[in-house]
Amino acid sequence: MLGSKVPRQKPCHHCKRSASALQDTSTIHYEKFWLYRHCSSVQQRDRQAQKAGQLFSGLLAMNVVFLGCAFISSMIFNHVAITLADVWILLSILKVLCLCWIIYYLLGTSRQPHAVLYRDSHAGPIWVRGSVLLFGSFSILLNVFQIGYSAILIHCKSRVEIVFPSIEILFICTQAFFLWRHSKDCIQVQHNLTRCGLMLTIATNLLLWLLAVTNDTIHTEIESQVREVEQRFAGKAPFSHPYLCNETISCTCPNTTICKVFQKGYILLYPFNTEYCLVCCSVLYVMWKNVGRRISHNHLPHIKHKFKLQGVVFGPLLGATAVIIGICVFIMYQIQATGSAPNLQVFVMYYSYYIVLLPVMSVGAVIGTVIHALEKKELDTLKNPTRSLDVILLMGAALGQIGMSYFSIVAIVATDPRDLLNSLILSYSVLLIFQNITQNVFIIDGLHRQPFISPGKEEEVKEEQNHEGYNQRRLSMLELGQEIRKASLSYLHNYSHLSWKRKALREISFFLVLCNIILWVMPTFGAHPVFENGLEKSFYGYSTWFAIVNFGLPLGVFYRMHSVGGLLEVYVTA
Repeated sequence: MLGSKVPRQKPCHHCKRSASALQDTSTIHYEKFWLYRHCSSVQQRDRQAQKAGQLFSGLLAMNVVFLGCAFISSMIFNHVAITLADVWILLSILKVLCLCWIIYYLLGTSRQPHAVLYRDSHAGPIWVRGSVLLFGSFSILLNVFQIGYSAILIHCKSRVEIVFPSIEILFICTQAFFLWRHSKDCIQVQHNLTRCGLMLTIATNLLLWLLAVTNDTIHTEIESQVREVEQRFAGKAPFSHPYLCNETISCTCPNTTICKVFQKGYILLYPFNTEYCLVCCSVLYVMWKNVGRRISHNHLPHIKHKFKLQGVVFGPLLGATAVIIGICVFIMYQIQATGSAPNLQVFVMYYSYYIVLLPVMSVGAVIGTVIHALEKKELDTLKNPTRSLDVILLMGAALGQIGMSYFSIVAIVATDPRDLLNSLILSYSVLLIFQNITQNVFIIDGLHRQPFISPGKEEEVKEEQNHEGYNQRRLSMLELGQEIRKASLSYLHNYSHLSWKRKALREISFFLVLCNIILWVMPTFGAHPVFENGLEKSFYGYSTWFAIVNFGLPLGVFYRMHSVGGLLEVYVTA
């Protein structure tokens, strides 16, 4: 009728998403595999095909990793038959294959109809993707320095040392873009090809990490040997580059500013390459688990928690204090420990800082775990590959520091535990084990708790989920007012009872975030007292101790960085 326009109500975003999801379920490409083509049920054949695809792609990655490990081990123990250039050629071939698959995924697989019907909201959080971009940028700069350094010494170096980092730059850029855009994908087409491509990329990153750790071992070993020679003869030894372990002494950096810049920049940025490889492996593994996954829309929408500093005071204050003191200790350690003869005071200062900080972190983690138990929130039992991987990485990476600590404890107890430095190292090792365990319990418990949703937001979610039901029945103004009043009273009641627990969890989480950041910065940028104190090296022998440390130290650095991500997750969901 004229003059009476019925207002059109805009459908909510969730309703459109649910409708499209219901429409897309009929277009799902169920997986097929020739071994299970006779299964009577389509769903059973799909599950069996998914397991078979994961098995075969896992076998592909295992064989590639074993082949690469054989090459790298042969380079270490028999560098005449297998040289570093041979390892680079193998890794370059693998990177080219990965690049071909990633480009095919970006331009082909992901653009097919109904290829990405679902996206895992838990996969690829912003700080993980930010870490990929940050470490990737530093790794690119690292390879630029390596190209410049090799170009200056082109008269005594192979041209492979210029080609390899060039391919590495292209690989890092393409992979970082791929992970930033598609880390949440639950791909529904070309399942087996996608799984094999992801596993090949994971294997390549693992081999790059292994090569970086191996060359870091050689680098540290040469530096320690040079320092021992300086102490004995009071002479000045030439610099040894990690990739120059088999070169003659004539292939050294000339006394020019640009060469020194490339040299120092390479050493400074070297640890970021190992972190980049490990972070990429974790994101790629979650994508591999999500291939063919169909997420139930009964649990949507996913509440996006925003990072806010409201209501936290003591955590940032204490954490900032720990960071400032840690930076001062780190600078003083670097100035004195990098000299020709590190003295006892610098080690006492370094270990004393840890002995004060680690118990405070442990107490905070224990208090947070107790608060989790007092909250009596239900556990989140939904299938979540990202959370499962986080737990595995936390437990696995912690083994690096825990293992090194136990080796130090045995060496100290068997020698002289009453010595000042030995007693400090013993206390540091015991406290480090306890801190790793308590922090893991706190993070894992927090990740498995249902996130806190305020009653107001909970009512908003329920309204979105039941929007069509509300459209079918008309609410009077009286009923609407009762709903608002009920939600407000529930919000006030819950806030008064849960505010102190939520504030305490946020304070503790933020404090632990800052502490883990400084404990990540110190070993990443060169504070390695386990290389310098000489106790474990003299007890276990030079080669054995370096093998132990260079297995545990990169895992310890990765553990601190991964703990920051887990603690941020606990913070925003508290």
